[in-house]
Amino acid sequence: MSQQVSPPPPNQLPLVSKQREFSWQVAANLLVSFKYAWAGITYSFQTQRNFRIHVSFCALAIALSIFLHLSPVEIAVIGITSGLVLALELLNTAIESLVDLTVKQTYHDLAKIAKDCAAGAVLVSALVAILVAATLLLPPLVALIMSNF
Repeated sequence: MSQQVSPPPPNQLPLVSKQREFSWQVAANLLVSFKYAWAGITYSFQTQRNFRIHVSFCALAIALSIFLHLSPVEIAVIGITSGLVLALELLNTAIESLVDLTVKQTYHDLAKIAKDCAAGAVLVSALVAILVAATLLLPPLVALIMSNF
């Protein structure tokens, strides 16, 4: 019969070295952290067509809300929803890259599910952003157009 060995109590666990031995580097300071974040945004802008489309519509919606003299709260709501779409598009790119790294050139049902769900999250946020923009931008835009006739 084999004996079950219980783990040592927490005060007797071996100390873990403070030195990190991973393949990535930890940012030396806050400025370097921002540099890495900007590199991710730049990569997505340069390589992801949908990210460029979302950035364009985000800029258009905010410019239009300023032009139409929407209230600061309404502009903030459009900015938040647009920012959410951009953030989810960045996460989608990260998930797709990670999945591709994991499965290489092979097909796997779970990889497809991960990529499809990430893309679905972007789609849902984009549809909500369209709803928000239409709700806030269309009434003053229609009023502006009608006042010119």
